[in-house]
Amino acid sequence: MPEIKNYTMNFGPQHPAAHGVLRLVLELDGEVVMRADPHIGLLHRATEKLAEHKTFLQSVPYMDRLDYVSMMCNEHAYVQAIEKLAGIEVPLRAQYIRTMFDEITRILNHLMWLGAHGLDIGAMTVFLYCFREREDLMDAYEAASGARLHAAYYRPGGVYRDLPDTMPQYEVSKIHNAADVKLLNENRQGSLLDFLDDFTRRFPTYVDEYETLLTDNRIWKQRTVGIGIVTPERALALGMTGPMLRGSGIEWDLRKKQPYAAYDKLDFDIPVGVNGDSYDRYLVRVEEMRQSNRIIKQCVDWLRKNPGPVMADSSKHTPPRRDSMKQNMEELIHHFKLFTEGMKVPEGEAYVGVEHPKGEFGIYMVSDGANKPYRLKIRAPGYAHLAALDEMARGHMIADVVTIIGTQDIVFGEIDR
Repeated sequence: MPEIKNYTMNFGPQHPAAHGVLRLVLELDGEVVMRADPHIGLLHRATEKLAEHKTFLQSVPYMDRLDYVSMMCNEHAYVQAIEKLAGIEVPLRAQYIRTMFDEITRILNHLMWLGAHGLDIGAMTVFLYCFREREDLMDAYEAASGARLHAAYYRPGGVYRDLPDTMPQYEVSKIHNAADVKLLNENRQGSLLDFLDDFTRRFPTYVDEYETLLTDNRIWKQRTVGIGIVTPERALALGMTGPMLRGSGIEWDLRKKQPYAAYDKLDFDIPVGVNGDSYDRYLVRVEEMRQSNRIIKQCVDWLRKNPGPVMADSSKHTPPRRDSMKQNMEELIHHFKLFTEGMKVPEGEAYVGVEHPKGEFGIYMVSDGANKPYRLKIRAPGYAHLAALDEMARGHMIADVVTIIGTQDIVFGEIDR
């Protein structure tokens, strides 16, 4: 009898955040995966090394470009590491604004994940639904920071500026006539907080729509139930965090276990799975969107009632007010020196982890007292999850590899940083 050999093939690109940058080598026995070997290094952007050659403030925009679907959550860990080293006290209003935008970012991330994961395994409509809501939240990003994607809104000591009193408006064009525009601008007449308040009232119905499409859908369940099972013990041993860990039934969430920003003042629940399969991870993320909506609502209510500063009053670390800068020579010199030389951070080391939409995103920073980090190490959640791909995919069919890459919610910017 002839000897039967397994054969090896390159797989992909499959996922929207992995084309061209993930080379997945599969060892197959027929259509069954015996081994999956992810090759990385095709994207490497040297973010950690670049940060050592930039001032502390100049590296904030690099954080947006790591996981480019969870921009402000990346910034949050970075600025918190600086604040920990420099002993900067962040005003309470800035803490609430950060918390609110962290949760807006979580919904943005999960909508992108749900739409792309649906497309990957054969559900077209949910992608269009998800992007409808992403558009509103991207407008909220734009209103606050001026950018829809790479916000650079969080700064050491607080946030770049307070929340705006107006929202961007749609204008009459070839696509939208005056009647359409009037309808589109209906909920944009007030401030950003009014717009978000309206969004939090509408959003639960939209999540119901996604669930109507998928949760009891026979095809969706056939593609996800029992696929990529990870036991609680293995999830811990593999270094999983976030929905990947909670999907396996372990109730670990840094927002509850090691609270930061304003999370200890807010009421929300941590959803956990039971079976540790792709379907449970889907259910966990969908429920997380509902919980994020609750948090945003509470932040909006608090921010409406409590005006105040959004930047720490620390002349060594934060810029002067623009009105005083334009009337006072000392303030102008301070502004110029802060943005050219940068701030000096005391010697020491700090690690800060935040509950990023994909898991624990950590920044380990070492300062030698200069105006730039001596060393920066990023703990990207997706890196540990990709390392588990081999174990999760063994014994499954080729088509299930697509499901497993999707359920891991991989974005290569942070993995191959």
